[in-house]
Amino acid sequence: MSDTILIRNIRAVDENSDKICDVFIKNGIISDVGDSLPYEADHIISGDGLVLMPSLFDMHVHFRDPGLTHKEDILTGCSAALAGGVTGVLAMPNTKPPCDNSETIRYIIDKAKCTGVDVYPAGCITKGMNGSELCSFDELKNAGCICLSDDGRPVENAGLMLKALKEAEKKGILVASHCEDLSIISGGIMNKGDVSERMGVPGMDRASEDSITAREIILAASANARIHICHVSTKGSAEIIRFAKSKGIKVTCETAPHYFMLTDELLEKRDADYRMNPPLRTSEDTAAIIEALRDGTIDCIITDHAPHTAEEKRDFLKAPNGVVGLETSLAAALTALYHTGVLSLNRIVSLMCANPRRLLGLEVPAIEPGKKADLVIADINKKWTVEPEKLHSRSHNSVFKGMTLCGKPLVTISNGEIRFDER
Repeated sequence: MSDTILIRNIRAVDENSDKICDVFIKNGIISDVGDSLPYEADHIISGDGLVLMPSLFDMHVHFRDPGLTHKEDILTGCSAALAGGVTGVLAMPNTKPPCDNSETIRYIIDKAKCTGVDVYPAGCITKGMNGSELCSFDELKNAGCICLSDDGRPVENAGLMLKALKEAEKKGILVASHCEDLSIISGGIMNKGDVSERMGVPGMDRASEDSITAREIILAASANARIHICHVSTKGSAEIIRFAKSKGIKVTCETAPHYFMLTDELLEKRDADYRMNPPLRTSEDTAAIIEALRDGTIDCIITDHAPHTAEEKRDFLKAPNGVVGLETSLAAALTALYHTGVLSLNRIVSLMCANPRRLLGLEVPAIEPGKKADLVIADINKKWTVEPEKLHSRSHNSVFKGMTLCGKPLVTISNGEIRFDER
């Protein structure tokens, strides 16, 4: 039997409410919510000046396990997640071997069981992520897959992607697309524009992302199927998705904090920690992403947590793309969206806690009796400087290094158990 927890006098915020109250947790469940609750508890937490929210669910992470565990593994990835207030993740399938079979899927699920983080492996759309033959969607679903993606690369053959969308829709599995035209990218390593031209560095034209976003939406409309667009970074993609939603097409999408906070000007440092795919864009794009968050075009904030070692990131031109983000995502969203008045806390809960679970068919969280006690306590006004060497991830390639953010997770409760406590 798990310990009981009583949280006193805290600002409790979920999608639909924002109030000061006490919260009593017993047997992994929120047992009672109210004023001056009369319970004894194993753990009593003073919530004065703090905020209680449903825990985050990050539906786009790379845990590198199996096969690339020098960068990250399931245990270190889950430790980073808990430190960021995250108790659920969707792990992308570009491991070694890829998640195109039941054995690899079950390995990941089993290894994560003791961590306090619900790890849902995304299965590959195509065998070996080579784009030529569909995986057995039945096998992957039966092993525990709730989403399919070849993230890290696109499914280049449009006919095969259409077939995948139709089959996945029949089986009730979400398909998530990495929207990139490799023929347009052609060796680019950063956003193609004024900065890349000044630097003499090959650029990644935004047409690569925009064209495949449009393709996937057209295919989804033809199949009358759901499609989820990964890591939206351009003004064009946001506009395409907004238009598609207005026409009733079943498209959803996500973005990451670096796409609404940072621009390609940071690449002038020639530091590969600022390289990811899709790349940092321009101030016009960041403004468009913020507007798409504000008006509901973008459904989720994710991290695309992609660990790489310091040695791998040493060479600016040759380094792999990707940045870590699990421990900074809530702080970044609070800093850029809440403290600037762009979004309410309720809306941030929708984007980071509720919508990802909703899209994946999981229980949607709320702070009310009977709901699972997956929660995060945060000091939303705490200012702190990101020091990569203090992060819990095995890799420290943070795009927010040295930045001061406002808002920090202090306690993460998973299934009624305190799994992280920074107090």
